[in-house]
Amino acid sequence: MVQNAQPINTFTWPIRVYYEDTDAGGVVFYANYLKFFERARTEMLRALGHEQDVLIADFGVIFVVRSVQVDYLKPARFNELLTASAQVIEAKKASLVFAQEITRGGDVLCKGIIRIACLDAGTMTPKAIPQHLLEPLKHEH
Repeated sequence: MVQNAQPINTFTWPIRVYYEDTDAGGVVFYANYLKFFERARTEMLRALGHEQDVLIADFGVIFVVRSVQVDYLKPARFNELLTASAQVIEAKKASLVFAQEITRGGDVLCKGIIRIACLDAGTMTPKAIPQHLLEPLKHEH
């Protein structure tokens, strides 16, 4: 069961369900929720003014998923408009933990806890998150 945690930061992003997102039963394929979560985290960084390719080029850091815990609660279907949220619930020197949800209206369809590690892009070893990026993730904006 995914734990409830007090968010440090919240971001939302609209997601339209395309035909390619669905399985033979006409519902969103379970693995595609992870893609929706990824989009929300990427757009959150973008909203803070950070592109991942620039973080690699200028700071030599890359973010990787370390672990995922997901609960699937209700199905989503083709052409529905969903909302993906990303909430930073823990920010450490070289890692972040996100609580994420996929919702449709007031219904939570899927929720997860995603642990992200910051690595040196060259050596793939842990590296501190650049301070100018870490600080905004620790606070509401």
